Amino acid sequence: MSTLHDFSGRVADAPSDNWVYRALPRALWPYAQLARWDRPIGWQLLMWPCFWSSALAANADMGPDGVFSLKVKLFHLFLFFIGAVAMRGAGCTYNDIVDHRIDMEVARTRSRPLPSGRVTRLQAKIFMALQALVGLWVLLQFNGFTIGLGFASLLVVAIYPFAKRFTDWPQFFLGLAFSWGALMGWAGLFGSLSWAALWLYGAAIAWTIGYDTIYAHQDKEDDALIGVRSTARLFGENTKAWLSGLYALTILLLLFAFIAGHVAFLGYVGLVIVALMLAWQVLILDIDNPDQCMKLFKFNHPVGAMIFFALVLSLVSQGR
Repeated sequence: MSTLHDFSGRVADAPSDNWVYRALPRALWPYAQLARWDRPIGWQLLMWPCFWSSALAANADMGPDGVFSLKVKLFHLFLFFIGAVAMRGAGCTYNDIVDHRIDMEVARTRSRPLPSGRVTRLQAKIFMALQALVGLWVLLQFNGFTIGLGFASLLVVAIYPFAKRFTDWPQFFLGLAFSWGALMGWAGLFGSLSWAALWLYGAAIAWTIGYDTIYAHQDKEDDALIGVRSTARLFGENTKAWLSGLYALTILLLLFAFIAGHVAFLGYVGLVIVALMLAWQVLILDIDNPDQCMKLFKFNHPVGAMIFFALVLSLVSQGR
């Protein structure tokens, strides 16, 4: 099946002026598209829970009595950045392999490398393995507990692409996978978990279900035709009410995490700003406007950044 995007080497649902098309030789474009390097929002949303968790752990690692140096904490952030890019790319490649046939039936996705025939399934599998090796290298830089925790996430990652076939809540499974970093940052510093990390993980799951429901409203008509299930289809006209509940739960669980992680006053000021950012999304959402759904979905990148900034403000205010 050919489209204009196939001949241009671009894909329908990504910006055509991305750095990928300026910096990489044309032969590598399909691999960059498989990894979604031309759509950084995915690795950004995967990275933020890792960064929150590291910053929350830094708040709990008390000042001059703290065990870990700033150098160690900054190195962990660097590792989480590399890991987020690599594992999001591997996950997207895996997802495209699993959804090859479905993507051929959806207008927004049929110009992707696999359904358009610009890469073979074998090439995609090799590329996925290479990205996973980068992720493995990152994981092996941490303590044994964190390494085991990282491997445990693979079960959820493996299930997610199939979830849309057996449940109306595939966004919940995405949340389980995409929020795992909320555990990893804390474990990376302390070699264990605590209630603070668990509250943070729950908050990230609720947040992910919310923003991915907005994203899924772009595809609801195609999804209905081919039988793909989603919270967008499940919630339907009640999406705003569901989002209000999910985002309220996000803030509540973040509040619990902040309290358990000994976050200072300025951190809570940041949390109020986050609550307003989430409420604004619900207020203006038009579920029948795909362009707006995409913009609001992407707006969750600054939401994630604000949560991290709130935790950093807390650290700075305490001279840590």
